[in-house]
Order: sequence, then C-alpha cells, then structure tokens
Amino acid sequence: MIASNPPESRGVFLYTPEERARRDSTVWTLIQGILAPLQFLAFAISLALVARYLLWDVGYAAATLSILIKTGFLYLIMVTGAIWEKVVFGQYLFAPAFFWEDVFSFVVIALHTAYLVALYTGVLTPVQEMCLALAAYAVYVINAGQFVLKLRAARLQQEALA
Repeated sequence: MIASNPPESRGVFLYTPEERARRDSTVWTLIQGILAPLQFLAFAISLALVARYLLWDVGYAAATLSILIKTGFLYLIMVTGAIWEKVVFGQYLFAPAFFWEDVFSFVVIALHTAYLVALYTGVLTPVQEMCLALAAYAVYVINAGQFVLKLRAARLQQEALA
C-alpha cells in the first residue's frame, strides 16, 4: 500500500519525488492524457448542439445523444482518474494535492447525473433538460480549468527541479 504524504511534507510542490516517479511510470497517466482532450472535444461538440437546440429548436435528439456521450466520458475519466490517484498518491480520491479538483468533480458528476435522471424520468421539459446540461457544463469548465492549472503547476515544479 502506498501511503499518502501529508501536505506539510510536500512544501510548495505538487508531487513528492516518489509521487512524480509513480505518476511518470503508470499507464494511467497516459490514459488520463488521452481521455481528457477527448472529453473536452465531446463537450465542445455537445455545447454547440445544445446551443443549436436552445436557439433554433432544432436537433433535440442530437443534443441529447451528445450529452450522453459527454457524460459517458465524464464517468470514464472519473473512474480512471480515481485509479490514477490511488497509484500516485495512495488513495482513490481526495488526495491532498487534488482535493478541491475532486470536490468540484463530484459537483460536475452530480449535475450530469441529475440530467440523466431528468431525461429518464421526464420530469423536465426538453428546454429545462438542456439548461441543466448547460449548468453541468459550466461547472465542468471550472473543473477543467482547475486541472489545467494543476498541470501548469506540475510543469513549473518540474522546471524548478531541473
């Protein structure tokens, strides 16, 4: 079992040398690196289709399918990201280095799941469904920004160590 390092032991660095070595040697880093841009692509296409539906009342089925695909990517990246976190930090979620990203990820998942429930139960109108999807997408953009900032921090850490 890999023990998670307490935040005070990491100083200003995102990764300890051991965590960096685990991050660089696991296939889960590559998987995350592939899934993240694919999820973003699914998001961008879906956002366009949802906007098209809301603006012109055209393409409800295409917009709905795109939201389902985006949600599938979200669930997949969450599961594989939890595995990555376990390998690198020794715990599946809420490792100190990614605590707030994980918290926001759960908000994103909750909103996407609420969309699925609404779609399945029919409790919302199509326009309300699309607005719920947009709310989920807005939080996703914040969450994606958090991860981009972490990637930048890791890059700066690597440069500082070099």
